[in-house]
Amino acid sequence: MKIPAQLLEDLRRVPGFNEDEFTEAHSTAADTSVRLHPGRVGGGLTLAAPVPWCGNGYYLGERPVFTLDPAYHGGAYYVQEASSMFLEHIWKNAVTDNGALRVLDLCAAPGGKSTHLASLLQGDSLLISNEVIRNRATILEENMVRWGYTNNWVTCNDPRDFSKLTGYFDVIVIDAPCSGSGLFRKDTHALDTWSEENVTLCALRQKRIIDDIWPALKQDGILIYATCSFSTQEDEGLLDWLAATYEVESLAPQVPAEWGITPIYSPEKNMGGYRFFPGKARGEGFFIAAVQKKAEADELKPIKFKPAISKIKDLVLPLLTNSRAFQFIASAADAYNAIAPAHEGDYLLLQKILYFRKAGLPLGAPAHKDWLPAHALALSLDAAADIPAIELNKEQALRFLKREDINIEEMAKGWRVIKFNNLGLGWVKCLGNRTNNYLPKHWRIRMELPDNDAG
Repeated sequence: MKIPAQLLEDLRRVPGFNEDEFTEAHSTAADTSVRLHPGRVGGGLTLAAPVPWCGNGYYLGERPVFTLDPAYHGGAYYVQEASSMFLEHIWKNAVTDNGALRVLDLCAAPGGKSTHLASLLQGDSLLISNEVIRNRATILEENMVRWGYTNNWVTCNDPRDFSKLTGYFDVIVIDAPCSGSGLFRKDTHALDTWSEENVTLCALRQKRIIDDIWPALKQDGILIYATCSFSTQEDEGLLDWLAATYEVESLAPQVPAEWGITPIYSPEKNMGGYRFFPGKARGEGFFIAAVQKKAEADELKPIKFKPAISKIKDLVLPLLTNSRAFQFIASAADAYNAIAPAHEGDYLLLQKILYFRKAGLPLGAPAHKDWLPAHALALSLDAAADIPAIELNKEQALRFLKREDINIEEMAKGWRVIKFNNLGLGWVKCLGNRTNNYLPKHWRIRMELPDNDAG
């Protein structure tokens, strides 16, 4: 692999950069890593070694075909590059109050950092996962549904839309669109399209995004900024611009030397951050930094409300865990969602400003004397444990995920959750002598199944 000469010239000015080590690493294959779901079991992967900066992160000895693993579709793990899991170390050291936060993952698709954040949040915290590009927002929504948290909502908005939410968020994460040089080992397109002109355009876009979103961060709130670029213009240069433009304080926790992560300080404002160089840290190219907003900011409060008594409460409560309270909201076409009671005021406020792809947990809709359950309910951590279910083997589960007919013994009529290793995959409706597969069409596996998996 031939690294662009202009990029190498830029990196030679970065303390800690080792050119021989860097170029040699780009002649080897990238590691495959996953992050296990903290609330689920049944992944069944062969884990080679832990990712040291992430409690549930692991390297794999080889890359399996994840599409042909039903546990992947059931949200047992997320396939994520190890460097980006460093978000957890930043979070645990920078975010000291984790009880009832409002968190925005602004550029969230495909969902790696959002699923990670959802696993880190506690109590009545609320996570908004946003993606401005519609087809990428669809992928984001699917991945967040697989991860199964009710306190995660998915939106599809431009960053400027959030400027109306003055002082609303405690934490904003921006995994910024960038020139992508950190992905050269995994994405040849990133290498083919890299140019200094694109780096400059990306840096301008990154500044515009921060300008748009900055009013929505409350005083003493935390901004976590990341790129998968090596270019100083998008990394240290961005930190210097941020410190020159806004009143901020750098947050740079210590890291063990054996992790191989390179701490950096921006040349003009001495803002701290971290670089991941392949060959030094075990991961792909990555940059991340955290700052705290020190300027005063008005704080927008959620709308006060009187809890509503929903007409569908008796129908849906048997579908949900009895260990939590829920409030029910109408979404569209007579469909309903469940949210935490603490978040109803947030919903009443945000629905006037944001376009929701998913607010809370989609439950489904009434249908005559029946209830048509939403796909998301089958994968939710808040689904009742005693919902009738059918446990399938791997071959049957893959057939189900291709929306093919599966052979199930005749059973009583009604809805059943399809499970693999106790992981929900979707719904079927039993009609006595046959079953109807209700997996959404756009969720189906399109890959041909090998003979040993097809049965």
